[in-house]
Amino acid sequence: MSGLPTTRWSLVLSARDDAESGRQALAALCAAYRAPVLAYLRRRVGDAERAADLVQGFFVHFLDQQLHHSADPDRGRFRSFLLTCVRHYLGHEIEREQALRRGGAMQHVDTEAVEVETEADGPEAAFERAWAATVIARASARLEAEAVAAGKSGLYAELRGFLVDAPDASDYAGLAERLGMRRNTLAVAVYRMRQRLQQLVREELAETVSAAEDVELELAVMRKAMRPRSGP
Repeated sequence: MSGLPTTRWSLVLSARDDAESGRQALAALCAAYRAPVLAYLRRRVGDAERAADLVQGFFVHFLDQQLHHSADPDRGRFRSFLLTCVRHYLGHEIEREQALRRGGAMQHVDTEAVEVETEADGPEAAFERAWAATVIARASARLEAEAVAAGKSGLYAELRGFLVDAPDASDYAGLAERLGMRRNTLAVAVYRMRQRLQQLVREELAETVSAAEDVELELAVMRKAMRPRSGP
């Protein structure tokens, strides 16, 4: 591992011998990125309540069994590792439940409600979209905290709708008039906030990789996940 300062995931990978700091970092990552796992499981099992139970069981299993010991530091992207682990976990759970059904220990377990994955809307695509949304939400929360600390919470509230999708010229004109600001001044404020948000997104992604070059790869995954989906 090189090219990055100590981050949560690099700390996990470098402290896998039951180091408490590594375990705390892993628990924080799991808590932060619960939503993508839940999105994947909901799409796979087709049952929101069962997916919620599975996601709870998965993270208990992930932490208790110290699955991060099997992560490859040379391909150390937490997103891809997490997705691989949840795929395996669900497969084992379905096999276990089917075995119980064959043995008569359970009256009914809905293991048939598994959606067919397609490139557009399958479980993995749902995972990636939720991952991207989580990264942006975490970066946005940090940006909002910075705005509050700088006494600019009101401006942030007005501009946050323009930070992910670039505003149209008409949007600038209407908002500038409402805020009593020059259009150029407003445009500069939006540009600076967008730039800072992009920087914070990169920092969030850096927490989930073990090499600096992987941040760009993760950004590419995010951009692909955020593209508008084509209709049926």
